[in-house]
Amino acid sequence: MATESEIKAKGFKRINFFKGFLTTEHDWNDAERYHIEKRRMHSRLMHAPGVVFGYGGDLKVVARARGDLSVEIQPGYAVDGQGRDLMLWEAEIKNLVLEEYKLPQTIYIVLRFYEQETDFIAYKENAAYKGHRRILEGCKVEISQTAPDIREEIELGRILLDRNATRIRDARDPNDPKANEIDLRFVPRAGVAGSYLDPLIRIRLAIMLERLRKMLLAMARDSKVETAHDALAGVIAAQTLHTADLLDNRNGHDILNMLCQLQDELTKDVEVNHPVLGAKKEFGAYKKQVDILRGLLGERRGTPEALDNMVVYLQKAAEELAPLYGTGELLEGALTPPGGGGTPTMQASAAGTGAGDDKDKDKDKDKAKRPAGSYGPNEIPPDDMERIKGISSLDLPMELEINGETWIRIDMINVMDTDSENTHNLKIEEARDSYRSRQKLKYPDGTSLEDVGRAHVSGYVTYKVKGVTPGKRLLVVRRMDYVYGDYSLEFEVDGKKAGVCECPGTDRINRWRNWPHIIPEEFVVRAEPVIKQLAVTAGRDINMFRYWFYQPRQ
Repeated sequence: MATESEIKAKGFKRINFFKGFLTTEHDWNDAERYHIEKRRMHSRLMHAPGVVFGYGGDLKVVARARGDLSVEIQPGYAVDGQGRDLMLWEAEIKNLVLEEYKLPQTIYIVLRFYEQETDFIAYKENAAYKGHRRILEGCKVEISQTAPDIREEIELGRILLDRNATRIRDARDPNDPKANEIDLRFVPRAGVAGSYLDPLIRIRLAIMLERLRKMLLAMARDSKVETAHDALAGVIAAQTLHTADLLDNRNGHDILNMLCQLQDELTKDVEVNHPVLGAKKEFGAYKKQVDILRGLLGERRGTPEALDNMVVYLQKAAEELAPLYGTGELLEGALTPPGGGGTPTMQASAAGTGAGDDKDKDKDKDKAKRPAGSYGPNEIPPDDMERIKGISSLDLPMELEINGETWIRIDMINVMDTDSENTHNLKIEEARDSYRSRQKLKYPDGTSLEDVGRAHVSGYVTYKVKGVTPGKRLLVVRRMDYVYGDYSLEFEVDGKKAGVCECPGTDRINRWRNWPHIIPEEFVVRAEPVIKQLAVTAGRDINMFRYWFYQPRQ
């Protein structure tokens, strides 16, 4: 099939028959391709990919009555990201074989397009005259261990299988599926051009609107803020549109802009007419989030990433006011995001309680005992750390200056490059979820850069580093999307614990960072050590786009 660039170069050419035109099989195949390519281009550019609801059984994945490790996919119709038709004419049963997976693991039920030549014929009179008279267009239901690519496949459902799985069930709560239950939240819905909304953004949007609704209801009821009623009405209208699948990339920015304007009017009303409420620190934090939102809206970026940023800040705004009206009341019954865990703000708070506080206090005591200008074995001076984090180029330089030392690059891993991953044996293990990612983001200096990578929720990553000199410190630098920080990574080298890398804070505007971590020399004992990078903080999306490895010159 011709690519869009090829079509653009040559244009669309129809067959033009005339008297005496001697046609061949090439002419007839070209005539077929003309119609196929135009129809698929129309579907691709004028309609969003996904399941077409209202036909057959909507391709719904359901548990079987027998209650075994199998699911039934009902008939239905979908369109993939290339504009190809995926028609499942009859219900299909897929059995899950636990021995094929490393549990716990998320598996994905996907629908893929395929073509098959049929109706073969060969003529006895002339052996050269033979071939298939038809091409069957069909689709296959498959079980995948990697997150689906909308361009090549349509997700019909996913299941988090645990080690104790004995049967697959329909989700008791569709908004919060548990292990071994069918999760239908990520099924894309076909629609008009621009209506496609990433399933994860769709879920975050639902969470945000529900929490914002509860906060505004409490403000209107308990604090008697008149403008809270107006903002509440706006949120309810947005929830209605979202429930009807009418809030998407076409109008999402305008609708969230309206919600932001209503809350801006609310903050002014509170400052003038409710000074006691306006003086509270929680309200000040809420107002700050609304001000940030106004700045984002002023950039007029109509991208899915910008929409996601707005959703995050609106949710954070709601949570800033939660303590004033009872945190439990505000958050009770709210939808939970995929992979468990709460919002970045909530998770950061959870991570800073209990045992984590004691560790931080111990770190502070150790720092206080050190001479001025000295640093621990896993630390880089703050100025150097920030400098490394902000180097805005596709690859880091061969040499880095860190605290007066020259560090030489010895190896790198280009994530999503098959050869690079295989050479370094990079694997994501025991993750609750994992997916591929392509991002075009900015560094703090404003430089825009596009890269591809992987991400996982819980679990760990292992990889091998080559060309290492034993007995010398090893610097690991990971390019990451800093949109969700506030987590900790524990490093192991050849099975030995080698320190924890803290990743505090977030940046939802300039999201690229090169995050450094130094492994002390006593753990570097082999020329090709195996590093295990374990997510300590539960429920966080740990992403990686590229790795660089350095050792001191001397």
